Amino acid sequence: MQTLTQADLKGNHLRKNATLNPHSEQVSDALFQIHPFFDPRDLVQVKYEMLRRVIVDGHSVGAAAAAFGFSRVRWYQLRQRFAGDGLVGLLPQRKGPRQASKLSEEILTFVLQTLQAEPELRITEVPIRVAQQFGVSVNLRSIERALARHRKKV
Repeated sequence: MQTLTQADLKGNHLRKNATLNPHSEQVSDALFQIHPFFDPRDLVQVKYEMLRRVIVDGHSVGAAAAAFGFSRVRWYQLRQRFAGDGLVGLLPQRKGPRQASKLSEEILTFVLQTLQAEPELRITEVPIRVAQQFGVSVNLRSIERALARHRKKV
């Protein structure tokens, strides 16, 4: 039976929490190469040290970004998030839209009223009604998810 080393356990933990640096091989900063405390696989630690290297140690943004495997643009984005949110701002952000862009409260209200007024209406007809009324094409699955969220609230 194979036992996991401490490094393997940490790597698994980082992966599970979405903080495993996918480009750890690009971290060329000297501290991350020689000191065991600094782990290039720990994405939050790498981002923090990159910011600290510029803000506290006075290194240039370009040199620090290159040494930590990031672009200058990314450094500025991270600095802004860190200034606003602290360490939490360095955690990976969820990709994609944060909310339904087409399904406004007005459209959801229309859908709810239509379904209540016409109980025999098939759910597959609802996107057609929305398109006719508002001129937007909304996916059936988006409507189903919005209805489920609405039911959860109520």
